[in-house]
Amino acid sequence: QVQLVESGGGLVQPGGSLRLSCAASGTTFRFDTMAWYRQAPGKQRDLVAAITSGGSTDYADSVKGRFTISRDNAKNTVYLQMNSLKPEDTAVYYCNADGGFFGATINYWGQGTQVTVTS
Repeated sequence: QVQLVESGGGLVQPGGSLRLSCAASGTTFRFDTMAWYRQAPGKQRDLVAAITSGGSTDYADSVKGRFTISRDNAKNTVYLQMNSLKPEDTAVYYCNADGGFFGATINYWGQGTQVTVTS
């Protein structure tokens, strides 16, 4: 079974930092795109950052300059370094992995990890 195993969430003060990790287990497949989404209560799930296997990145305007996404293709792991955290960053963060396999699309989601920013 393919699973995305997340870690690194928690409670931090405004201005603090966290680093989220997401490792794909159960497969050696190199995903085309790995990404982080977040969802606050009562709101839609929005893209935070994404990275391709080649290293191209994309960020939501709300986190640009504060968050950095990176990946280790050998470990099939994606990271999200979050600096200068704000209360509005509070949400459940979900890891996503997407790719193609001989014309078929595969997509997986992590279980979500809570990030809470409060004083």
